[in-house]
Amino acid sequence: MANPSRSPGGYDPRVSRPAHSRAPGRPHAPTSVQTAAAQAVVPPALARESEPTAANDRLALNGMGSFDWDLDTGTYHLDEVGLEVFDLRPEEFDGLPASLAARVLPADSERLDEAVSFALREGRLTFAAYFRLVCRDGSLRWAHTQGRVLRDATDRPYRIVGIVRNAEEELAHADGMRTLAADRRRQTDSVRNTTEALARALTVRDVTRVLTNSEGLRRFGADGLALGLIEGGMMRLVAVTEQPSEALRAQDDLSLTRLGEDRLPLAEAALSHRARFVSTREELIERYPRLRPYAEQMGIEAAAFLPLAAQARSIGALGLFYRDRHHFSTEDRNICIALGSAVAQSLQRAMLFDQEREFATTLQTTMLPRRIPAISGGEVAVRYRASRSGREVGGDWYDVIGLPRRRVGLVIGDVEGHDSHAAAVMGQLRIALRAYAAEGHPPATVMARASRFLAELDTERSATCVYVDADLETGALRLVRAGHLEPLVRHGSGGTSWATVRGGLPLGVATVFGQDDYPETRLDLRPGDTLLLCTDGLVEHPGQDISQGLAALAGAVRAGPSATEALADHLCNGLLELSGTSDDMALLLLHRAAVPGTYATRQLTQHIHQADPEGLVETRTMLRAALTAWGAGDLIPDIELAADELLTNALVHTDGGALLTVELLTGPAPSIRLEIRDRSSDLPRRRTPGETATSGRGLLLVDALTAGWGVEPLGSGKSVWCEFPLGSRILAPDGPHQPGQRNRGE
Repeated sequence: MANPSRSPGGYDPRVSRPAHSRAPGRPHAPTSVQTAAAQAVVPPALARESEPTAANDRLALNGMGSFDWDLDTGTYHLDEVGLEVFDLRPEEFDGLPASLAARVLPADSERLDEAVSFALREGRLTFAAYFRLVCRDGSLRWAHTQGRVLRDATDRPYRIVGIVRNAEEELAHADGMRTLAADRRRQTDSVRNTTEALARALTVRDVTRVLTNSEGLRRFGADGLALGLIEGGMMRLVAVTEQPSEALRAQDDLSLTRLGEDRLPLAEAALSHRARFVSTREELIERYPRLRPYAEQMGIEAAAFLPLAAQARSIGALGLFYRDRHHFSTEDRNICIALGSAVAQSLQRAMLFDQEREFATTLQTTMLPRRIPAISGGEVAVRYRASRSGREVGGDWYDVIGLPRRRVGLVIGDVEGHDSHAAAVMGQLRIALRAYAAEGHPPATVMARASRFLAELDTERSATCVYVDADLETGALRLVRAGHLEPLVRHGSGGTSWATVRGGLPLGVATVFGQDDYPETRLDLRPGDTLLLCTDGLVEHPGQDISQGLAALAGAVRAGPSATEALADHLCNGLLELSGTSDDMALLLLHRAAVPGTYATRQLTQHIHQADPEGLVETRTMLRAALTAWGAGDLIPDIELAADELLTNALVHTDGGALLTVELLTGPAPSIRLEIRDRSSDLPRRRTPGETATSGRGLLLVDALTAGWGVEPLGSGKSVWCEFPLGSRILAPDGPHQPGQRNRGE
């Protein structure tokens, strides 16, 4: 229609009309819908009583005009209603398509031309299109046309008849429907997104975080939010997105209000169980005068106060604040109420989770030691982190036990399972192991008795454990491991290494299989070193190999602060938060002071197993290092020889292992005392072997090398001892360094 020679239908007879005469026998008079309708007109009264409404009347009643376009002559007939659609008076239309083309917008005219041309070119019977036209006052109007192409026997188009109508109301209705559909989609999406976000919130703090962040406000379409929870007849404000000034808070703090007495919107909504929508600031101040300074400072123009109820019980209320809203449509109210319901359900679940978590944490921490004893020569830091899975109670524990002669016992363990039964078993096992250690038993005996105790509890649970007998004055550590992770050592230089500690089966299982004779390992903790013991909750993460967790732990220890307490916090708050583990965890750090003090008594103990070929080698290495540090000097070969003879005697002539204790006795006559214990009650006899005898000279050597020796019967075996006086030798100030320590992963 941009071309004046074209009609609103886009067909140009000069181009499309074949150059031949009209088909024979075809009438020249128009056969339009209007002509047919005119021939059928009847009086109105008769039409109402006996005849249907005429065709043109039916079109007019529906706001439709008709047109008849003769393609042969190029004339375009438009009825009265059609002229009204184009906003034309009868005298303004000359029957030419170009007169209508001037009314249509150029872009729409091209689109309309293309629709008509396509129908004529492709042999289509009908076409339809929406277009915009310019009214006499300059305003735009949407219109719609639909036409039918009439063809002769040779399929040549010769006439187009159809309708044209005002489409403003139709498109406005369609636009309204689209807006309504968009609002409904927004409402559905908002409720769904909020519900999905709240589904991942476990605690009340998590719920408030979801509500108060920018995404939460966007879902509600609000500028501010306040959340209050009912606690013992009071409404406590637990979350707010915009804080008032300090002066205003000091003047009238609304963070804690009494239900029923203070007329405030959150308390009122919670008590009445009804949502309240306020559309103006004046209405808000009139209903709740105490909110005037807050509304003025924060620019609140409208607000919605939603009750939060779950299982017919009111748990709080939610306030939404708006700066540029003055109306709440039905859709707005529905979305607020729906979101309030989702928040209430999530809050109830989170409050129950918090209660269960508090119960589990209290139960677990009650069974852990309430006080850590002070130790000499270093410091200890302990941490426990409860499980994040509601009422699941873990069996992880730690303990620090004061031992005789300024030593300290360290325990880290984990009972199988995550329930109250595991916690109960843990409590009993911790007390039993503590009692065995306090009696002064060596680590291997402590662990064996703990295993038998657990096996006799008539429970199917097992437990992993590490027990350390530490003398920080000398740095000597005696360790026993029952199916647990090996310790990690951070050296004074900053490097780390995993200590190689021989282990046995978990507690309980070892007794069932008759393998509770645990091997003991000696390590040396040098001045400035830190020993780390932990449970697997610190290194095991879902979907990750444990080696990755061990590597991450070693890296975190290397990068951590030097102070023991700060290092414990670094591991708990950093490593655990990054991993996202939900398992419980126990952690124990033992740090030896960088500058050892002066000590009155020094003692080392080593258990040698009968079936352990490396036991004697480790014992000689440990003994030599200790004697060198204590200043034994040229007595070292004699002491080593005597110890070797007594140990060999015990291992060969008794059924079981031997326990060697070497002790530095100070005072006016300092000396070194050796003691070997075994389980046999048969006392050794000194013999006089012949010249060709291959045995029987051990006690003769001991008698010749020592200042004195003897045998003491015990209730479950005997003790053979001997002493070597040091005379005027000067004792070395530092404790022994054990070169027998074997590390990996420096």
